[in-house]
Amino acid sequence: MCELSKNILLNSGHEMPLIGLGTYTITDPTVLHDALDYALGAGYRHIDTATVYRNEAFIGNSLKILLPKYNLTREDLFITSKFIPLAKDNESYVIEAVEASLRNLQLNYLDLYLIHWPAARGIPMQSSENAKFRNIAWTGLISAQKKGLCRSIGVSNYLENHLKEVLEHPLGIPPAVNQVEWHPHHHSPDLLDFCRLQNIFLQAYSSLGGGQGLLTQDPVVQRVATKIRKSGSQVLLQWAVQKGVGVVPKARSKQHIEDNIALDFTIPEDDMKLLDHMEHRQKYAWDPANVY
Repeated sequence: MCELSKNILLNSGHEMPLIGLGTYTITDPTVLHDALDYALGAGYRHIDTATVYRNEAFIGNSLKILLPKYNLTREDLFITSKFIPLAKDNESYVIEAVEASLRNLQLNYLDLYLIHWPAARGIPMQSSENAKFRNIAWTGLISAQKKGLCRSIGVSNYLENHLKEVLEHPLGIPPAVNQVEWHPHHHSPDLLDFCRLQNIFLQAYSSLGGGQGLLTQDPVVQRVATKIRKSGSQVLLQWAVQKGVGVVPKARSKQHIEDNIALDFTIPEDDMKLLDHMEHRQKYAWDPANVY
């Protein structure tokens, strides 16, 4: 088991493990069960899912079996899920979304619940209505937190303009986390600085780039990996962690899951600069830049 168990203190007062297991696209219950089994055995205590991943119920079923296997309790885990805002004028649907996730996961509370995307479902990204529905969704999340359904609340795919809007919400509860695509091919130092200034923890998804392995095979990444005798995936994850950015890499195989948490090394500063300033720029996931 990896001994790396660093936690981050969120602005909600709760701690979150720096490294988690992503479960996006893992919808086969057997494959997902095995991945969770490998992860808990390797020392992961943070699991990241979402309503659109359609695997919450599988995770809930597996945890009932796996927690006793590893002599763990619910309190030993940090579990995140997410929902996409709806074009509704009443925030009560957010409570229903959280409660549905809790039923699927067979939990009494979520450690973190995120607004997954800054645009409401079915509304054009350029519509000015999105701001209204984001505001309603955030009001609903605050209510869910006050009810004890989720300990921390946050957002995903929010850019600086979206975050400023949330910070001006009249109820005055800031996001604890902003989960965004973040890797050497696509990252914004300005966004990281803004989040730090506002005490919002930045967490990365798609740390390894797209599904074709293009980022892990990038010549710069491979040069650093060869130099420090680590895999390309480990270099990319440690690059984020070394910047104080959380990671939730998705993996299925035992070897990859174990490698992804084995980040007990340091990338030399000159190599960090190489990764910071790679010429190639590419976004691999959805782009919130045009969401108004």
